[in-house]
Amino acid sequence: MVRLTSLPAKHFALVFLSLLVTAAGNTALHSVLPVVGRAIGIPDLGIALIFSLSALLWTVTAPFWARQSDRRGRKSLMQLGLAGFALSMLLSAFVVLAGITGAIGPLAVFGLFMLTRSLFGIFGAAANPAAQAYVASRTTEAERTPALSILSSAFGLGTILGPALAPFFILPHVGLSGPMFAFAGIAAAVFAAVAAGLPSDAPEALGGRGAAAAMPDIGSPPTGASVIAAQAISATGQRARSSFRDPRVGPFLLFGFAVGSLQAATFQAIGFLIIDRMAFAGLPAAQLIGIALMAGAGATLLAQWGIIPLLALTPRQLMRWGALLAALGTLGIALAPGFYQLVLAVSVASIGYGFARPGFTAGASLAVSRAEQGAVAGAVTSVNGACFILAPALGIALYGLAPELPYWLGAAGLALLLAWTLANPTLARTPAAARR
Repeated sequence: MVRLTSLPAKHFALVFLSLLVTAAGNTALHSVLPVVGRAIGIPDLGIALIFSLSALLWTVTAPFWARQSDRRGRKSLMQLGLAGFALSMLLSAFVVLAGITGAIGPLAVFGLFMLTRSLFGIFGAAANPAAQAYVASRTTEAERTPALSILSSAFGLGTILGPALAPFFILPHVGLSGPMFAFAGIAAAVFAAVAAGLPSDAPEALGGRGAAAAMPDIGSPPTGASVIAAQAISATGQRARSSFRDPRVGPFLLFGFAVGSLQAATFQAIGFLIIDRMAFAGLPAAQLIGIALMAGAGATLLAQWGIIPLLALTPRQLMRWGALLAALGTLGIALAPGFYQLVLAVSVASIGYGFARPGFTAGASLAVSRAEQGAVAGAVTSVNGACFILAPALGIALYGLAPELPYWLGAAGLALLLAWTLANPTLARTPAAARR
């Protein structure tokens, strides 16, 4: 881990934990909710709609919370996000428990779960931009890139830890609601640690200047998905306008939206595919889903921590190889005859997505001047959130028609994206900023 001279290690660890617990809890929820839906009788599409609503609320509220963190302090917004996540998980656990015990019916579970999950979409969105801004405002220019890169890995580690821990929390008396109770408690513990361990950066603690005023000059903007996201909540606190119509970055954003939507649509159905194809139910199914999700997350980390730095791939190379590997992996999921072949296919697809997403993000950043980084960062952040609004529900709807259909269409869509990266003039050339 990079050594930071301007940000104490214990403070960085607390910020890292605030993102890790939400990532792990959400991924654990993804691993058990398909089993919950089947056990209670909620249609597969209903499960997808629950996540879609949360993603929509996240996309809408995240810019608001980013501006509030400039005015009210990063620490308080991190605490708000953790509290929202913990409360959402706790109430969702009670709803699921009532459903699996038969106290309420499937329709009531669906409606109440939509409400409790919405709390995360509304208030949980406060933690992520505040955490990234906290680190960005307390590191030097030289430290900022590695520090934010490490911070972004909290999501990748969370996607491994969540499914790994979830089966251990499926306990007597609480059953499938156990992981939600557990992560609500873990989030509450991290909330208490942040409250006690992080110094206040509220306006009154900074002599009325506010968090944004205390930020040092950001300087030369680094690239990478986590860094760009942090720049979207820079000291100006401004909301960037969409840049889809900008010919320099529009193709990158369209590629990002397409590849992110394909990933959301196909991976949302993975849990149901494992349940149906492997003929498991209950605890064994949850364990198998967790293994598949962990393998995919590990492959993504391998791509982003190991392969990309080792090969020094350019954005256009990342997009091309990413689309190709994701297409091959998605096709493999459709054809996999057994569980281990399916896990291998998920891993290949995840390496592809691990290439493609930072590829389009860095490409958009390098295509514009330093003064325009904030606008592009806002557009990239909006694209990443928008991918999870409708695509998961569409993937589940296609799965209902035929289990392999989302993966056949997904592989075809990724193949078309690969062809587009080769044919589109903007995507086919190295951005001008990268040549300077």
